[in-house]
Amino acid sequence: MRVKIRKGDTVEVMSGRFEEKGKRGEVINVLPEERLVVVQGINIRTKHQKQVQMRQGRNLDPGRIKFEGPLSISNVMLVCPKCSQPTRISVQRDAAGSHRVCKHCQAFID
Repeated sequence: MRVKIRKGDTVEVMSGRFEEKGKRGEVINVLPEERLVVVQGINIRTKHQKQVQMRQGRNLDPGRIKFEGPLSISNVMLVCPKCSQPTRISVQRDAAGSHRVCKHCQAFID
């Protein structure tokens, strides 16, 4: 099934962890085969990094690294740039190609 959310879109978290619901962010990465999206500032994870010796005597510093974890694509909804509401998306095809359309206000998203 084709993914209707793309990199750079603004999305709102509709379900999941309590503190994440209702937050909005920009899509950083889309993983269509796994049906996952990575959203900026949402689902922050912490990785504990050991000190690692690299080439030419350089060291990778130890510490905690914070990064965004992936979310299921079914837990987010695209926010329409015109009406600023989370919305479902339809696809209209014409001679020029296919365009994503907001279900609320019928505005083109692309």
